[in-house]
Amino acid sequence: MTTPSDHSLVGEECAELRRSLDVGLARTDGRLALLAQRNDQTDKDVTDLAARVAALEHARWPLPAVAALCSLGALAVAVWQSLGR
Repeated sequence: MTTPSDHSLVGEECAELRRSLDVGLARTDGRLALLAQRNDQTDKDVTDLAARVAALEHARWPLPAVAALCSLGALAVAVWQSLGR
């Protein structure tokens, strides 16, 4: 048989467990909110970086065009040297 003091002890321990659970859940919620914020910031950074890479790719010269310009320049220098001598 339990005494009234045992009942009050059980009630106090249950209240303590409930408080511990509430604190743990609050901490978990805070950590999840921080992770969600960091995830949003990372998504924004990735989107910005993708836009910068796309702009750089659009502005670059293709290698065949650079090769053609170099060869035309070399041809012009060769013709100029042959006519100059």
